[in-house]
Amino acid sequence: VQLQASGGGLVQAGGSLRLSCVASGRAFSTYAVAWFRQGPGVEREFVATISWRGDYTFYGDSVMGRFTISRDNAKNTVYLQMNSLKSEDTAVYDCAAKGGITSTRMGTYGNWGQGTQVTVSS
Repeated sequence: VQLQASGGGLVQAGGSLRLSCVASGRAFSTYAVAWFRQGPGVEREFVATISWRGDYTFYGDSVMGRFTISRDNAKNTVYLQMNSLKSEDTAVYDCAAKGGITSTRMGTYGNWGQGTQVTVSS
């Protein structure tokens, strides 16, 4: 499956953005999907993940309560709604997919899209 992330941009602190991860391939509905991000000078970190049916989600501590991951398998798309954005959310956001159950570990994901830049100004 091939992935393409979009929706990034420049937003003021406290604002919102919605990222999209669009997949090609009929099997997308059977893949767990996650978002990761890498800010300037820091390691890539886990943001959120969603099961293939969309009935299970899990979030990193730094975004819990502010970000929401969801999916529409009919559109081959996973979304990341980001609210109450902070300057520390500035990063390149990547989506990734894997067969089977969800995971917070980057190394378990075999399918990655090109990232989308999110910049939060304070």
